[in-house]
Amino acid sequence: MNAPPFAPLAGTAVMADLPQRLDRSAEARLSRWQNWTAPASLAQWRKLAEQATTPNPFFEPWYLIPAFEGLAPAGTGKLLTVHLGEKLIGLMPLATPSRYGRWPLPHLSTWLHPNAFLGVPLVAAGCEALFWQAVLTWADDVSRLGRRLFLHFPAMPLEQPVTQALLDQADDTGRRAALVMRQQRALLHSALQPTAYFERALTGKKRKELRRQYARLSEQGELSFERLEGSAGVEQWIDAFLALERKGWKGAEGSAMACAEGTASLFRKALGNAAGEGKLERLALNLDGRPIAMLANFLCPPGSFSYKTAFDEDFARFSPGVLLQRENLALLNRREVTWCDSCAAPDHPMIDSLWTERRPIGRVSVAIGGPVRRKAFDFLLSLELGRNPAGLDR
Repeated sequence: MNAPPFAPLAGTAVMADLPQRLDRSAEARLSRWQNWTAPASLAQWRKLAEQATTPNPFFEPWYLIPAFEGLAPAGTGKLLTVHLGEKLIGLMPLATPSRYGRWPLPHLSTWLHPNAFLGVPLVAAGCEALFWQAVLTWADDVSRLGRRLFLHFPAMPLEQPVTQALLDQADDTGRRAALVMRQQRALLHSALQPTAYFERALTGKKRKELRRQYARLSEQGELSFERLEGSAGVEQWIDAFLALERKGWKGAEGSAMACAEGTASLFRKALGNAAGEGKLERLALNLDGRPIAMLANFLCPPGSFSYKTAFDEDFARFSPGVLLQRENLALLNRREVTWCDSCAAPDHPMIDSLWTERRPIGRVSVAIGGPVRRKAFDFLLSLELGRNPAGLDR
């Protein structure tokens, strides 16, 4: 990791093959996700993902299509795409929830599920303002709004240009937008080498304890570490991960990927697809050839995402998950990757102590429609912000 500043950068390059004139209007279109599975459409989608301002693996076709297949009720999966002439410059999955939290408030929202950890749309670099202009114009059309009261964007990265462009576009069009929730999660982003980073992150006492745990674990049998890329052996690796995760507390609570057909299918297809596209890194800590800790990273240069991890709770006293994360610091040596999003919950007891940087994530709501609808949104927003001191009005 060369670790340039993890913040909006000036002078973002425009997609090289966009039409020369960017002053004309872009157009937003809503369609069934199945309309985007033809080879030519998938090629456009993949190209957009490669040239997006902010990488988001959860909206790339290799992940989002299996998510629609496994988790979206038949016929409900929609894609909102933005086009400049014949060029695809933006894409996001769209949902039309009838409730907002516990309130019966119909609205438009990015479609997310519990195993999609980022909600930022794929937007071509340099086209952020065009994208949001088209989306907001599309959403303002009363004929398609029905009873929808506002637009909501969950899990937005607050340090990135796409989010700032949304807030700027709201200002430019005289509509209200608000950050209604924000939190921080662990991020790996440093110019340090892995050993130096590890020594800076943990106290000498904690490092000594991990060395002791590693030594005691080594006494239990032959301990080995593996780091894999590509498709070779990926199906067996997936089977082992699903079994290991289900064996632990997630299995007991019913939240392990293998506990439901839809999430198991998503995990199998997404990891298989990612491996085939060179976007999957697999790590495992093995004892006598059997995995006791496993980790899957998605590689989306210049970023990466620590997607899923699991460990054998029979060996919890040896902290195998932390020992594996120590090996995962090798991400700092990858030239094409400058940061890794932990995808973890805020204040995670393990990863927050090892990764010292933080990524701000928030939920943004935006007014749409005419004066009456926007006045209703203002009222609802005042209620929400009054209850939520973490929200910041815009």
